[in-house]
Amino acid sequence: MGALKVGELGEFLREQRRSAQLSLRQLADAAGVSNPYLSQIERGLRKPSAEILQQLAKALRISAETLYVQAGMLDARERDELEVPAAILADPSINERQKQVLIQIYESFRKENAAAPEGADGTGATWEAGRDGAAASVVAGRAAPGRTGGQPPNE
Repeated sequence: MGALKVGELGEFLREQRRSAQLSLRQLADAAGVSNPYLSQIERGLRKPSAEILQQLAKALRISAETLYVQAGMLDARERDELEVPAAILADPSINERQKQVLIQIYESFRKENAAAPEGADGTGATWEAGRDGAAASVVAGRAAPGRTGGQPPNE
């Protein structure tokens, strides 16, 4: 982790606030911080804690990880590892079981790619359909019963 980039963070927060069409006072109220404190953060005079950044992110409807990266508390690679599961969990169009399956698939792909030698193309994965017809799991390297190849079933 790098040093806190307070000035850059303040500029980024100001841009996000303006994009959200919020006044300084409105954002301060929504995040539960004082108006002067938020002003000092935006001007690069104060270093907010991770908790304050989380409150600001929630009020701005952006990921806290994005603010952590801007503040130098988290590198971009770590943020990417956290944002995909967070996006899946936030999706209201899929149920909890589907969310957990997607996260498991994502994590298994990350582990597989971390262990794969350079230049591996990742082929050989096959799709198995769940009872509801949605892709319920991915089986890397072995075909589902009655299926071959890496294509999802045409159902």
